[in-house]
Amino acid sequence: MKSTPVVLDTSIFVNPDSRRFFGRNPRHALLSFLKTADAQKKLNYYMPPSVFEELMKFIEPPLTPEELVPIRKKPPSTYQSALPALFFYELVESLRLRVNKGLRIAEKYTRKGLKAESDRKKEEYLIKHLREEYRVALREGILDSKEDFDLILLAKELNALLATSDHGLMEWAHKLGIVCLGPEELHARVEKAK
Repeated sequence: MKSTPVVLDTSIFVNPDSRRFFGRNPRHALLSFLKTADAQKKLNYYMPPSVFEELMKFIEPPLTPEELVPIRKKPPSTYQSALPALFFYELVESLRLRVNKGLRIAEKYTRKGLKAESDRKKEEYLIKHLREEYRVALREGILDSKEDFDLILLAKELNALLATSDHGLMEWAHKLGIVCLGPEELHARVEKAK
């Protein structure tokens, strides 16, 4: 029986809402997942090296190479991958809209700051909220890192399931016909594959 490839995102193990299906902290979640993954052979797990490195920054103390055996580190074939031009048109348009939205947020907080008297507490409050809104406007729902792009390319290349809790990543993966699994779905599949 042919095994199903699954590309794993860091969010499965580090996002508190996601990792609860596997463990109480990133290290425990990853270890628990790896023990189950190593015991079954119906699913093959992959991670681009860039994503693997990102995940390892959250794992203290580090795991041994033997513990990490179930995860295959495979970079996507970036020079051989073919993606539709429409995907890039939509990505560029989305980025343009987000930059404009971010600019409007910056203008809003600048106007509030100019109207306010010179109060240090209020200044810190405005900067904090500006950063939060700006981050949401520019980063949520978008491919915002090379690691996200590596995940999509590898899942497409392997015709794999993509396991993530990142809604922006899911949205862009769906545009390319990539089937995504949330953390709860991944947990159910891992348990069923035992």
